[in-house]
Amino acid sequence: MRDVAVVGFAQRQMKEFDGSPTCVELLVPIFADLFEQTGWTKDDIGFWCSGSSDYLAGRSFSFVSAVDGIGALPPVMESHVEMDAAWALYEAWVKIQTGEVDSALVYGFGKASAGTLRRTMTMQLDPYTVTPLWPDTVSIAGLQARLGLDRGLWDDQTMAQVVARSMSDAEANEWAIRKGATSVEDVLGQPMYADPLRRWDCAPVSDGAAAMVIAAAGTAESTDTGAAWITGFEHRIEPIALNARALTVSTSTATAGAAAQVGDVDLAELHAPFSHQELIVKEALGLGDDVRVNPSGGALTANPMFTAGLNRIGEAARRIWAGDSDRALGHATSGPALQQNLVCSLEARP
Repeated sequence: MRDVAVVGFAQRQMKEFDGSPTCVELLVPIFADLFEQTGWTKDDIGFWCSGSSDYLAGRSFSFVSAVDGIGALPPVMESHVEMDAAWALYEAWVKIQTGEVDSALVYGFGKASAGTLRRTMTMQLDPYTVTPLWPDTVSIAGLQARLGLDRGLWDDQTMAQVVARSMSDAEANEWAIRKGATSVEDVLGQPMYADPLRRWDCAPVSDGAAAMVIAAAGTAESTDTGAAWITGFEHRIEPIALNARALTVSTSTATAGAAAQVGDVDLAELHAPFSHQELIVKEALGLGDDVRVNPSGGALTANPMFTAGLNRIGEAARRIWAGDSDRALGHATSGPALQQNLVCSLEARP
């Protein structure tokens, strides 16, 4: 296996993009940030891979127009996944493992505020038996939370602690949408939004774009940012049928974590769009109370579709660059009620 490191990361997160910018207008300044960070140019990128969704964009082949943001020259090798950009990162990592390229730039984008996200996401459910009922993502998460409450796996207080910590930590995150010093009492004082979930138990609808540069050993050392070395990378999927899996545990997260050989980490950025899902993922990965979770605030403070998972890996890498962590992990999820999960472990090296 080739050693690969994260050497650049840039993001934009906001409640709504002003006006109706094209994906090109969103991505060009982010690419510029990456080139400034790394000291590279387009000529130094061997492979490009994006993550987005035509369903969210409301038009076919929206990812093709995004390629305009790369530029016509020099010609590029490019690919795309209809997933969170964390899965595009996985494809780029595999591409480097093949030896065909030594570097890659991964990006994702999504403008969820243009429609009704809860309804749009219903399209990912089983098209024969579930989608015709139009259950939305928040309602499905509410069913998952209720199962855990009724079985005594967590309680309102524990869920509120996750929210309060996330919003308080996000105060230092310039890209967080929902942030500020928050107490458990503040959270519990809110009315129910989708019983048993309160508004702050659910990630805010967010727009965003993000990009990341990775490079193999021998190339990564030439960047200006430093390197967060990938020590494990894997993803797993469970049945889409909600009655075919246990909703209060995340088997796919546990198996992905084991395959990625996640050892002792001191920091974890977990993609948990609902407060109780952080508890499920943390348990699946076997993270102890000594592990700092979501110091960026996590998805509960900003959750742009198709970049929130990549953001978790990017935030973990940033902590390593800053010297705040020696071993960290980033986690991404996709699908209803934690159906698909990806785990990426990172470490600092002298």
